[in-house]
Amino acid sequence: MALFDFITDEKLRSQLVFMVECDKVKNIFRRTLITDGSRRENDAEHSWHLALCAMIFEEYAADEINMLKVLKMVTVHDLIEIYAGDTFAYDTEGLASKAQREHEAAERLFGLLDAEQSEEFKSLWLEFESRETPDSLYAAAMDTIQPLIHNYMTDGATWKGGVTSDKVYERNAPVKAAAPELWQVVEGIIEGSVKKGILKR
Repeated sequence: MALFDFITDEKLRSQLVFMVECDKVKNIFRRTLITDGSRRENDAEHSWHLALCAMIFEEYAADEINMLKVLKMVTVHDLIEIYAGDTFAYDTEGLASKAQREHEAAERLFGLLDAEQSEEFKSLWLEFESRETPDSLYAAAMDTIQPLIHNYMTDGATWKGGVTSDKVYERNAPVKAAAPELWQVVEGIIEGSVKKGILKR
């Protein structure tokens, strides 16, 4: 039996099916630990925290941004990991196939919606990935500074195993471009972590 087959409106039924499917994002766990170090965070928690970060740090955005659009982007940006899985930011092998896996996942997941809404969600995801607009660059900056703060709070939990300071600086480059006043946070965390011996130079 098809889900919600009692709904005759096809668009509404597709939205309900999509909503249920997206609940699976709560079972996609990232390498990042929550700040008390007790467990890994899931993608749903990460996306919520990103939305909160985006609102909290809005005053530091270098360019005028559309906060509603930013919030939409950070809400949908990791949904495709339901099918593609989470790729660790410093996993060279995983990153090689990331784009293809995620594009296929986007077609599959957003394809559950009607054509108009499918295109909207796909466009938000693609814009986020592009980092070419002030909105997407700011959203990407939040996506890097949030796990950076988590690593600071958990003694570099996800840096163990070969991650070096230059890689962390490179990963957080969007912060310098999108919210330069927050770069002091990036530098302070990275340099402080090197001094503490939880991040290799």
